[in-house]
Amino acid sequence: MNSKGSKYAQLSFLWLMLLLGSSDSTLTDKLVQGQLLKDGMLLVSAFGNFKLGFFSPASSTTTERYLGIWHDTAPDTLGWYFRPFLPRYQTDEPIWIANRNTPILDQSGVLTIDSIDGNLKILHNGGNPIAVSSVEGASNNTSATLLQSGNLVLREMDTDGTIKRVLWQSFDYPTDTLLPGMKLGINLQTGHQWFLQSWLDYSSPAQGSFTLGIEPNATNQLIIRWRRETIYWTSGLLLNGNFNFSRSWNLSFSYTSNEQEKYFEYSLNEGVTSSVFLRIDPEGALSDSRGSFASCTYGGCWNQLPRPICRKGTGPENFQSKVGLISEHGFKFKESDNMSSTDCRANCFYNCSCIAFATGTSEYTDKQAYCEIWSEGTEFTEIASNNSREIFILAIKGALMVPLLGSMCYLIRRKYKAQEEKWWRSLTIAIGVVLGIPLLCYLCYVTWRKLKAKVENKMNQMKLLRELGDNVSLLPTYGKRKSPEKDQSISHELKIFDFQTIAAAANNFSTTNKLGEGGFGPVYKGKLADEQEVAIKRLSRSSGQGIVEFKNEVRLIAKLQHTNLVRLLGCSLHGEERLLVYEFMPNKSLDFFLFNSGRKNVLNWEKRFIIIEGISQGLLYLHKYSRLRVIHRDLKASNILLDDKMNPKISDFGMARIFESMHKHFPSQFLYSGYMSPEYAMSGIVSIKTDVFSFGVLVLEIVSGQKNHTRHHPDRPLNLIGYAWQLLSDGKGLELIDPSLEQPCSANEVMRCIHVGLLCVQDQAMDRPTMPEVVCMLQNETMPLPPPKQPAFFINANADDQVPEVPDNEVAKFSTNDVTMTTMEAR
Repeated sequence: MNSKGSKYAQLSFLWLMLLLGSSDSTLTDKLVQGQLLKDGMLLVSAFGNFKLGFFSPASSTTTERYLGIWHDTAPDTLGWYFRPFLPRYQTDEPIWIANRNTPILDQSGVLTIDSIDGNLKILHNGGNPIAVSSVEGASNNTSATLLQSGNLVLREMDTDGTIKRVLWQSFDYPTDTLLPGMKLGINLQTGHQWFLQSWLDYSSPAQGSFTLGIEPNATNQLIIRWRRETIYWTSGLLLNGNFNFSRSWNLSFSYTSNEQEKYFEYSLNEGVTSSVFLRIDPEGALSDSRGSFASCTYGGCWNQLPRPICRKGTGPENFQSKVGLISEHGFKFKESDNMSSTDCRANCFYNCSCIAFATGTSEYTDKQAYCEIWSEGTEFTEIASNNSREIFILAIKGALMVPLLGSMCYLIRRKYKAQEEKWWRSLTIAIGVVLGIPLLCYLCYVTWRKLKAKVENKMNQMKLLRELGDNVSLLPTYGKRKSPEKDQSISHELKIFDFQTIAAAANNFSTTNKLGEGGFGPVYKGKLADEQEVAIKRLSRSSGQGIVEFKNEVRLIAKLQHTNLVRLLGCSLHGEERLLVYEFMPNKSLDFFLFNSGRKNVLNWEKRFIIIEGISQGLLYLHKYSRLRVIHRDLKASNILLDDKMNPKISDFGMARIFESMHKHFPSQFLYSGYMSPEYAMSGIVSIKTDVFSFGVLVLEIVSGQKNHTRHHPDRPLNLIGYAWQLLSDGKGLELIDPSLEQPCSANEVMRCIHVGLLCVQDQAMDRPTMPEVVCMLQNETMPLPPPKQPAFFINANADDQVPEVPDNEVAKFSTNDVTMTTMEAR
């Protein structure tokens, strides 16, 4: 019995070795020079979870072939060597494609390694070889390996067969799928970006309309763009492995940022199998293989374009797929555009005359995708025939009324053909009655609306006067019928605009007119009937301080007139709507230029010094020469607007309050800002020295072109103020000058500005100069300056209360504050 069992064991072992030997001879994960991987052959990674070979997309009707990598969905329970003997399983969609834009027209494709330069290339009968890798300086001793992670790696080998270096890898050139170990980001040394790009459609792997990556100069979040321009979706910030606007229990993301690179990557959560990947589909949807990853219901979606008025009540999702014949040829876009179905749908929807579209592939120009659209008047017959094609028709509410009415008229005319004259008379009367009643109702409705608007405007004006009290003078309602020329003699009085005039000026507050959005609501660009360009602030209903901001800004602006303060032209009140109309600043705000590497070179030193002087003059007027003592409390780069000559104007007086003393306490209900003085941040004490501190931070930011909240020392947590003071102590103040200042500038002038900036940010309010003293320091080059003491919020492990000896200059960085607050103090 034992000998018989031993015999069976020996036979089983021999059978197993036979299987292993035959499998090992046909399955390999490596391609060396001289070998050919033909269409129908595969490279299989260790344990067989990934395969590389030629394929055709599952939903494609052509014979086009692509070289790709896909994940094998066969179970892992029996091991890699037993896979050839298992039933054939359906493979997943490819996770990487080598020749997505250059398909092979038949099954003649061969993957090989060039014997001369050592690069991977595809040979085929249709033309020139297709380069898969293009590594310069590669040797003639290379091999390609498909790793267990799904990464195809080209390596240079030593003569003894060991790995010398990695020359190229597919993970650096992803298509539409992200695997664990892949990166989404940018190599800051070479400029190479890692991003996903969708397929053109579900049957064509060519580069599509949507890309997923990061913004090199923005915060750490993922962004989907449509046609490389329009932002389609943002992930929100990363927190505990997940983004604000995404949901996935399978993936855990991490973010890396250093001098060489910045990127996202993900790992699988515990208990998740290796078959979970992240993919962007041809319609811009982002999902892992277990379900949705990004959805508009989570947030983050942006409107690609403002919806046209002609499409009111309908959307791009209202196109219905039908199969049939159409009466004529439509308009075809250039085939070089290579439009996807999503692009074609958008082109039709935003063209008011378009009622249908279709996509296809050209048979004459490299089989590129095209888009064809049809306008009104085209006849469509829904029928299945050899010449039928799939056409997407826009379903509009009420669109069936016209053909239905035509059919009814035709049947009636046939029935009463003998009494045609009588029929027409009856039909005319019927149509007159049917159309006359709605027309009469419509005229009554229009008349009622006009009367209602008149009454509402009168009531709104009275309500506005009650809200503002007797502190400001207002001119009569200014609309389309009123000439503004009569009002020019009283520049300190404000106009009351009717809501319809402002809405028309801002194009009904469309997104194309939107300039930005602050803590109290959006701001729109508008043009009045007299062609004057204005900026319109629409106070948000959700802002608890919107009404306070409205009242205080209107009250304050009538008392203040200065060339370096932004001018309020008028206001409007309509139900819960409250709007402020300002003069338009074409060059936006200071931070738009100062903190952008591509635009900051517009600000040479001469312009920067003019801006510093202008801000100081505006603050001097607020603190000393205005009819009220005004403390701004929110001076920052985003609140400094620039006119067409780059002259500065201080804006945002929304939270103005009237003071009766030099110092006043405010509750600490706002987040700390890099412009906020220590006594205000810690104790809520506000004085004119609060604005002096903010001005000092702003001066240092203008000189350096940097923001205050950024860390400036590799070993110590120094913000810009601390870093500037440290360099001044070391006699290296000039090192803080913005490197983008290419033209030579006066070193004495720059150092004086830095010195004044550091005097303004001293820790104790009593040590800071007043604005009259600041103006004298800036304008008088011979005036001796006291050495600045240690600035506020300076963090130093060995900090003594020391004073720098000689240097006069330091630079500061910008810090964001979402709160707009201004304080008035009665003189």
